[in-house]
Amino acid sequence: MTHIPVIDLQAAFAGNDAARAGAAAQLRHACENIGFLYIQGHGVDQALVDATFAAARRFHDQPLEQKLKIRVNENMQGYMPVHGSTTRTSALAGKSKPNENEAFFLQREIPPTHPKFGFPQRTANVWPEGLPGFKETVLAYYKAMDELVDRLLPVYALALDMPPDFFSGAFRESMSTLRLTHYPEMEYGEGSYGVAPHTDSSFITLLAQNKVAGLQLMSQQGEWIDAPAIDGTFVVNTGDMLHRWSNGRFLSTPHRAYNLSSTERYAIPYFCHPDPEYPMVCIPSCTSGANPPRFPTQTSLEYIEWHKSRSYHHINQELKEVVA
Repeated sequence: MTHIPVIDLQAAFAGNDAARAGAAAQLRHACENIGFLYIQGHGVDQALVDATFAAARRFHDQPLEQKLKIRVNENMQGYMPVHGSTTRTSALAGKSKPNENEAFFLQREIPPTHPKFGFPQRTANVWPEGLPGFKETVLAYYKAMDELVDRLLPVYALALDMPPDFFSGAFRESMSTLRLTHYPEMEYGEGSYGVAPHTDSSFITLLAQNKVAGLQLMSQQGEWIDAPAIDGTFVVNTGDMLHRWSNGRFLSTPHRAYNLSSTERYAIPYFCHPDPEYPMVCIPSCTSGANPPRFPTQTSLEYIEWHKSRSYHHINQELKEVVA
């Protein structure tokens, strides 16, 4: 059975160089062999995590017609109903049915005065009406995830045998996505999933999940193993961007989600993306004459647009039909 490691980052984040080097070594081993890990001692207030789960429940407890007033747009902001996405990012999900979950998506809050306001990945979020405090809580959580990524980036750089500040220029105005996901109680038929087997498009994903089990990842031996919630931790996994950026060195591991319980499941993934225009040139420590770059240089935006066209192509089609 594959073991998903738990890495304590408290000392590393406190400025202890030896602890940071040790955490980087643990992270390197996890990312090269499993692609998933748990982190604790991360510095995010549990009260904020709990408040964000409560906000997610408040949102999804609304009547469907209320949620559909802010149906997800072509920039992936707003509400996506059950069956609103079909995962087709790999052969693993070749004939899967639409996913059995609903979600609220948001990205970085961009003011209209921003010089690139309206550009792809830099558009206004859409917010529900009649939920006092919802926006403030969710944006506070987004900010906490931003700050956690800032603390994690030097550890990832060291894990890849690069200077601690290697990634700093790539995340000055990252356009990461936060998703408040609800998995209703469900009996799954053949080819049905809460989320079908897939890999994430992100650099990394930081996941908070409630006490209801449901996340599974595929081991390198091809076995599905559980990744249950552990108090005070986040699940962290490598996404396709970092996999490509590291020339395949860090694994982007297939995973899936169900809700096989008799209650509702909630999960809050934060998909961390670099700046939209930042070119992801193969990391120098991950290539050599004998190991040339395996992937073309792309920007974050180019990769996200490709991924979105694969998994959410029907949204643009539906929007066109509504306009027509």
